[in-house]
Amino acid sequence: MGARDRVTRFDAELFEAAAAEGRRQSRSAAQQLGHWARIGRSVTASTSASRRRVEAALAGRVPLAVLNEHEAVAFNAEVDARVEELLGETDYSAVLAAEHVTTVALDADGRLVRRHPDGHTSVLEPPAH
Repeated sequence: MGARDRVTRFDAELFEAAAAEGRRQSRSAAQQLGHWARIGRSVTASTSASRRRVEAALAGRVPLAVLNEHEAVAFNAEVDARVEELLGETDYSAVLAAEHVTTVALDADGRLVRRHPDGHTSVLEPPAH
């Protein structure tokens, strides 16, 4: 590791995508992540009218129809990234429990369990054949 390198954790799916793309581009996964980060930094730092239109569309201040093809691609990429971030941060069981909704999910042992709004769980047994 070089003097300027820092240990950073990445989502496993993102790291695997970087490894796959890196192989196609003759880069390591770390180099590919750095490449993507530099591109993202440049796009994010851009103060062009295009970038301002994308940011305005993301904020809901302008309709998507005003974006050109390239701006629409940037808009969609931003939305996709934000959705993935929120999906990873949200405890949907807690949200639904607050609404008094019972949910079904896999537990740590791979069993199907029913999660009740009051917090208790019950294992769902497979039907007998």
